[in-house]
Formats: sequence, structure tokens, C-alpha cells
Amino acid sequence: MTASYPAGLPIGDSWVDTGETSQVRFPYDGSWVDDAPVGSAEHARAAIDHASELAPVVAELPSRVRRDTLLAARDALADRRDDMEQLLVLETGKPLRDCRVEVERTLVTLAASAEEVSRLHGETVPLDLLPSGDGMLGFWVRRPIGVVVGIAGFNYPLLLATHKIGPAIAAGCPVICKPAPQTPLATLWLVHLIRNAAAASGAPPGMVQLVTGDVPVGSALVTDPRVAAVSFTGSAAVGHRIARDAAPRKVLLELGSNAALCVAADADLDAAASAVLRGGFYASGQACISVQRVLVERPVADEFLERLRTGLAGVVVGDPRDEATHVSALIDEHSAKRVAEWVEAAETAGARRLATAPSPIEPAPTVLVNVPDTADVWREEVFGPVVCVRTVDSMDEAFDLVNASRYGLHAGVFTRSLATTMAALRRLEVGGVVVNDVPGFRSDTMPYGGVKDSGIGREGPRFAAEELTVTRMAVIRPM
Repeated sequence: MTASYPAGLPIGDSWVDTGETSQVRFPYDGSWVDDAPVGSAEHARAAIDHASELAPVVAELPSRVRRDTLLAARDALADRRDDMEQLLVLETGKPLRDCRVEVERTLVTLAASAEEVSRLHGETVPLDLLPSGDGMLGFWVRRPIGVVVGIAGFNYPLLLATHKIGPAIAAGCPVICKPAPQTPLATLWLVHLIRNAAAASGAPPGMVQLVTGDVPVGSALVTDPRVAAVSFTGSAAVGHRIARDAAPRKVLLELGSNAALCVAADADLDAAASAVLRGGFYASGQACISVQRVLVERPVADEFLERLRTGLAGVVVGDPRDEATHVSALIDEHSAKRVAEWVEAAETAGARRLATAPSPIEPAPTVLVNVPDTADVWREEVFGPVVCVRTVDSMDEAFDLVNASRYGLHAGVFTRSLATTMAALRRLEVGGVVVNDVPGFRSDTMPYGGVKDSGIGREGPRFAAEELTVTRMAVIRPM
């Protein structure tokens, strides 16, 4: 694997030596991967200084320059996709199959962001609905919102950063990216490729910057009044704090969930069981829309549980570099310990372990049944390879249980009934309803986001680019 980018942090139009580094280690065995630069609040303020000065320049970049930058970055990443996949495996510990999907989705997101450059437009407005507007011309246009801060999570560091950076460039905004402290390497490389693409296309490379660090860096970025919008992907608790700290500036929050999948009595049980096994354990369960809660109608519950028990034995746990591996180690020891403690607490409270995949790693992929409402693995986001199954007497009861959560990102429904499908679309309090597939299905061009404690705003290049612009109304009385 060859990841080549300058030392330090990309701040301004060059790279800045921070004087401090941290070790990035392979979650699977703890081995050293690389040293990463560690930024400070001073570096964050320097990045904002530069972005603020550059904002008027970036706002006036021709659309072809912004489009060419994104397409050139896409091509540069495509040329290095194998190396990027390997780097993602090493810094996240995610199975290779999931890292390949992440890189492919990143390529799609860059290309889709480029397409949105030509789709940001306004409309005319009939001002003469009142006599005072007779003879007047009215129209609105979209203008860049200004400096954008994008903060990404550790589970999909490349893709999540791209969903911040791509739409910001499309909208004409300078953007400062902050990766998770555990996973800065792939994002550093991505930003290097984008800055090179910008320079080659005639844009200032400093329109995309990156600052690493922990809470002081994040606080400096989100509280600065020169920042116009903050786009954050991460936990609900941190997202809520960012919303308070950033007010009254705009925030886009893609937060946590405990995604539910409802299985109707008329469902294809093989397909539904397969969806639970795929959707519950991809990325080792470290995905905000992985299947966490399963609600299955009573007439088919026993048959469905047997399919899950049998299928779980085929979930391969091991080295994430192995092509066959489905589940590997979690991002760090603290996360693994927390998930194991939540499972143990649920069992103490009355849950029963239906099955556990053969595993050399703890926590092993696990299916629990009869999990009480008060258990953390039911009511909170587990972010690990744990699926909870409960039997219900009707789909109405299932929908009520889905909605009883404080989260509302995605939900899935397996059914052959159009009536059940339409009822789910009407009743489920979530940002997306996926029928006859995993709740984790996401096309990167669709509007993606949640309700309630799962966040506010929508990602997807078209929708995020619109979020990162403001309407400016023109009212003209010809003389």
C-alpha cells in the first residue's frame, strides 16, 4: 500500500507542520499503521482565517472549475482505489469487502457532486399578485452560504468526508474537514487529491483544508462566528452539543439510530433473514443504519428465528484483510468493552442469547431475543455486531415499537402486501423506509437523514448542496 501526501496538515494553500503526531494502529491486532499529525485550536483558527478570506473567491469560481475539480478528484481516487481500500482496512479495521464498497460509493459521490454544480438554480416569482407589484420582475438565485465545517465519523471516514467536501465545492463554499481522531489517514489522502485537482483546474487548493485533533479543535471550529454551516456525522450526544455551540449558524446533523426491521407474516422469510444477517453485521455493526431491532409477526417468528440461528453460523469473523471476512474487531478496546457490557446487561435483565457466531474476537456477532425496553442494546445505538429480535402480534404493534424510539433514521419492512407497505410509509417516523431490503440501503444520490434524535438536514449531493446555499431574492422595478 502506498499513500503519498505531504507531512503535516493541509492548512491554507500549503501543508503545516504541527509538531505533534499520534500513532494510528490497526484495530485487529494493534500493530502500527502510521503516524498522523495532530492539530490544535490554533490550527483550526488558522484554517478559518484562510477560509474566510477565500470565501468570496470560491463563491465566484466558474461552475466549470468547480465541476472539473470534482471530476478530476474522482479520477485521481479511482487510479488509487486499491491502495485506498487497503488503507481503510488498516485504519478502521473494517472488513475489506466493506472498504471496497466505501471507495466505490465515494467515487459515485464525487461524480454526483460534480453533476450538481449545473443544477443549482433559482426561479422567477410573480410579484404582481398584489397591485404594488405590477410591472415588477422578481426572481431568486442560490448563493454559497460561506465557510463550511465538515466533521466526519470513524466508521466510514473517506465516504463521510466526501459527503461534506463534495457538496461544499459544488455550492461554491470553502470547506474545513475534521476527521475522527482514530481515522485521519484516508481523509488526509483524499484532501490531498482534491487540492491537487483544484490547483490543476484553476481553483485555489486552500478551498479544502483539514484539521485533526480532539474536542478543543472541534470546539474552535463550530463556535467561530465566521463559520456559516457545520455538517456533522456522529453520536447524538455530540451532535446536540454542536447544535447548541454553533447556534445560530446552520447545522446539518446526521446522528445515531437503532434501526428497526419489521417482518410481516407474509414476508419472504429467507430474504428477510438474509437481510438481518447482512444488515446487522456489515462494517462489524458500526453503521448508524445497521439492523439493530427486528420485529417479527408471531405466526412466522419461530421459523424466522431458526433461519437466523442457522445463518449466523455462516458469518465469518476474523482478519479484515481476508476476502472472506464479514465481521472483524471494533474500532478500539473501549467500544468492544462497551458492547460486551451492554449484551451482558441485557441478558441479566431477561434477554436470551439465540445464537452467537463462531468468533475469535469479542464481542462476537450475537442475536438476542426477548430484550426488554430498558436495555441499552434495545433503546440506544449499540454500534456493534448485535441484533435484537422481538415477536409482535401485528404490524401495527411493530410500527408502534419502531416509533417508540428517540431515533428515526431508517427502518425496513419485509412484506408482500402493498397495504402494509403504504401503512409503513405513512406511519413510520423515520427519514427513510426501505421495503424488502435492509434499512442500511443507501444510494449516495438520495436524500439521507433522520428525524427526532437522528438529526436534521439531508445529505446526498443535491440536497446537501442546497443546504449549503442561501436563496437571494431579486426585486426589480424597471425604470
